[in-house]
Amino acid sequence: MNNFFYVLSGKKIKRFFFVFAAALFAAGVIYVEQGQITVFSEESTPSAIYSVSTNKKVVALTFDISWGDKRAEPILKVLKDKNIQKATFFLSSPWSKSHPEIVKAIQQQGYEIGSHGHRHVNYSGLSDEEIERQITTAHSVLTDLTGKAPNLLRLPNGDFDKRVLKAAASHGYKVIQWDTDSQDWMNKGVSNIVERVVGKVHPGDIVLLHASDSVKQTHEALPIIIDELRKKGYEFVTVTDLLQEASVKGNEVRDQAWVQEQLDLAAGM
Repeated sequence: MNNFFYVLSGKKIKRFFFVFAAALFAAGVIYVEQGQITVFSEESTPSAIYSVSTNKKVVALTFDISWGDKRAEPILKVLKDKNIQKATFFLSSPWSKSHPEIVKAIQQQGYEIGSHGHRHVNYSGLSDEEIERQITTAHSVLTDLTGKAPNLLRLPNGDFDKRVLKAAASHGYKVIQWDTDSQDWMNKGVSNIVERVVGKVHPGDIVLLHASDSVKQTHEALPIIIDELRKKGYEFVTVTDLLQEASVKGNEVRDQAWVQEQLDLAAGM
């Protein structure tokens, strides 16, 4: 039997481990058992919440809306027909101003409303002043329309850095991400959307769905998702309900610029 030996120089081994370590940092999501919530955070700064660690079979269906008027009402009808009494909608303020009747319908069905910001752009690319303006503008619009100040924020495209987290916290917001992405906006087919959600959901999960006109199959996939999750024993709750399961306790976070810097440094060793 032949033996094969592979010899690496000390320098190459060192470079490998530094790149590997940097890649781990790049993952960005840190699971904190003691805090019972999956967070992307820094010990001295606020957190972005992805899910809640719990043994209870509870899941939050969340819907982002930033444009269009054709998809929201069919999705609301599905939720009503399926007797889903709790869900969370993240609404952009320009869309909300243009569609106050749909905002009212969401409220009348008893669903939670969070902010999806003002302009649908990546906030990490904005100045500190502009980040403040985007958050406060949306806050004012949604408060005026709903009569209730929102305290949950989902950033456009799920994009943020430490500055955005701090700005959001300064206005009393919790930044809400997701653990299960339906990718419904890609319109890959009803079965694909169903499989992505039903196959990935876990207790305490936050599921990302959309109700903008970009999604053409969500209203068809949603009844199946609901039925399948109910068969598995899941109860549908709001994001706020999930947050009551635990409190946030975070670890160190690095924004995208820092991650890229570390990868570049490691690769150049």
